[in-house]
Amino acid sequence: MVTFLAASLRRKWKYLVLPLWFGLCFIAVCLEAFHGNINNYIIFKHVFLHVKEQLPLYIAYPESYFDVNLYGPIFSLVIAPFSIFPDTVGAILWGMANALFLYAAIRQLPLTKTQQYLILLFSANELMGASSYFQFNTAIAACILLTYACIHKGKDVWAAFFVVLGTFTKLYGIVGLAFFFFSEHKLKFVVSVLLWSVLFFVLPMLLSSPAYIIGSYVEWFESLSHKHANNMQFEQGVLLQDISAGGFIRRVFHWPEMKNIYVFGPAVVLFLSQYIWLKYRRNRYYQLYILCTTLLFPVLFSSSSEACTYIIAFPAVCIWYVAAAPLQWRHILFGFIVVVCSFSHSDIFTPWVRHNIAVPYAIKAFPCLVLWLLIIYEVLTRHFLREPGIAVELGADRLPGED
Repeated sequence: MVTFLAASLRRKWKYLVLPLWFGLCFIAVCLEAFHGNINNYIIFKHVFLHVKEQLPLYIAYPESYFDVNLYGPIFSLVIAPFSIFPDTVGAILWGMANALFLYAAIRQLPLTKTQQYLILLFSANELMGASSYFQFNTAIAACILLTYACIHKGKDVWAAFFVVLGTFTKLYGIVGLAFFFFSEHKLKFVVSVLLWSVLFFVLPMLLSSPAYIIGSYVEWFESLSHKHANNMQFEQGVLLQDISAGGFIRRVFHWPEMKNIYVFGPAVVLFLSQYIWLKYRRNRYYQLYILCTTLLFPVLFSSSSEACTYIIAFPAVCIWYVAAAPLQWRHILFGFIVVVCSFSHSDIFTPWVRHNIAVPYAIKAFPCLVLWLLIIYEVLTRHFLREPGIAVELGADRLPGED
């Protein structure tokens, strides 16, 4: 099946992948927008409006929208171009812009065209789900991917830009620092991160005032701490948060008092253990494996993870699959992850399964956790030194930039 898809994509990729990627996104955002289900976009738009008017960013405004904003002040400038349009149009443009951003990021990866299009093809359903919520997770995934891609190409200034952009908007982007050791210009990268950080800190002040922005950052961290405490209160009915490794353990084993550090601490140790093989830091497959564990990390080990957050994690599943040796057990595992992770919240499963198993037990996190542990194992056992993946074995097109 995969061989057939890869061979077909080599000839007619644009007739399949592009309409699927952008078409599913367009359908999702239009259906929600025309039904008025654009609450998240309204929250984002008001970040810009509130910064201009110097109103508190992290309190409820029930007269305008449900929930509260949890993005940094720099997000006001990110959303600003879309806020000039009517809400329905702005929401659609916002959703499509995020899809375009992630598409461009995947196309920059040091993979063959066939591998890139397979990633897009397999991730299209997850993109559709994420787009229907109008969240910024799609762009965060793009920021992490572009951080790695830019470092791989020696463009450390731009790599630093994407790290800072992702961090100053939703914090998740900070995991892009995991690629620091792949840089050939480490001092340049560090200086660039510092300069971009200063610029991103100051820029929102042009819309408001220094005192307001500084106060907003203090309130931002307070609101994130408060949200973390609320996310784990699933027994009180908050089921759509904490779709993470910790949430899965707490719910399956009925251990609601389990602290996140019991999972997060060992996860950090395991993640850092991958760097024992830094002597292979120029090996493309070693880098790609760490890229995969990096994408999975903020989703699996954050109590703020929701179903739509998995647009950050799922490209990692696809990168591992297309870059790894095409063994039968890998096809089976990948199929299991696609079904359980990407489709567990969809209509493929009956409402009973979704409402009584998939959502209450955070099942979406389980296959990704299994894969994360497997990739860590493969890195520690130097699996990346073995034969390349599906598209290369099929004799697919050369890597971008290779002779």
